[in-house]
Amino acid sequence: MQLVRYPRSPALHAVISEQSYPSGTPVVVQGQRGPELASARGEAAPDSPHAAQAPSGEILRAATPEDLAQAARLSALAEDIKWALRAQARALRLAVKIVSLEFTLDEALLTLSYSAEDRLDLRGLIAEVRQYTPARVNFTAVGAREQAVVLGAIGACGRENCSSRFLQELPPITIRMARDQQLPLNPDKLSGPCGRLMCCLQYEHPMYLELLRDLPRRGTRACHTESGACGKVTKLHPLAGQVDLVTENGMLENVPAAELQVQRGRSKRGEQTHD
Repeated sequence: MQLVRYPRSPALHAVISEQSYPSGTPVVVQGQRGPELASARGEAAPDSPHAAQAPSGEILRAATPEDLAQAARLSALAEDIKWALRAQARALRLAVKIVSLEFTLDEALLTLSYSAEDRLDLRGLIAEVRQYTPARVNFTAVGAREQAVVLGAIGACGRENCSSRFLQELPPITIRMARDQQLPLNPDKLSGPCGRLMCCLQYEHPMYLELLRDLPRRGTRACHTESGACGKVTKLHPLAGQVDLVTENGMLENVPAAELQVQRGRSKRGEQTHD
């Protein structure tokens, strides 16, 4: 069963219990950090990006009014502590960004997420926390992508970013994925709200790799069997199964890859690529 934690942090993929919960039902989940409040999102579809991910929690019960009141109290307390810690960090001249604070539902653990360019000794902030709660404090350094998970953002698609909604892990995203999908290498178009390459580049990449196997490499010399025109493959269109062929007389033709006969050994070394 897919869930999303309160108030906002990486989603949970919980062990499905015998009892099912309608989408949106508040539930208490035993996660890796301890008991937490979450909202049921329903079972993961077999072909969804998170269907094969290992469970990271177990549903304990439907949330009671007392659980909801406790979660609201702790959320407000965490917000108060966050602003106090930011003021304390400025007073101590610590070059740190306090991103978020999250309690477990039993108030036993407080996870403090922060961002800093250099390694810092943050023990000086513990005394400030002790004025508000006896909870054990766990400091967690986060990068730009993790900050987007915690804070939330709207992606280029107009929806909430995937990392806040359902992704359990943040796999490495490379520029090769964009190249294989024949996308323009424009950082403004390929970057998410976090400033890093968009997580969704991974979703269709395996299909593009499969389609590219049936296409000649870019830079390959080939002849069109129907017209007899020969030239160099300059661009690939994997979804259409076609390529752009610049013929020897300088003409640009868009032809089906199935109608091309590759001229073996005619390409220059290092010229062939799927980029």
